Amino acid sequence: MPSTVIAHIEYDPVQELLKIAFRSGSIYEYQQVPETVYAAMKQYREKGVYLNKFIKGKYTFKKLA
Repeated sequence: MPSTVIAHIEYDPVQELLKIAFRSGSIYEYQQVPETVYAAMKQYREKGVYLNKFIKGKYTFKKLA
């Protein structure tokens, strides 16, 4: 999962939570994200671009770190 911005992504399908760890050290949790969105992000070549186009501003989030 090479990305210049995102270090790691993980998904909890039961709670529909998408957790994104950034290379800066920040961690955000996006809520009520469908599994199809997570699967598409995993396949997308530029993870940061996908995040900006399809997740930011569309799902509730909270900063964990």
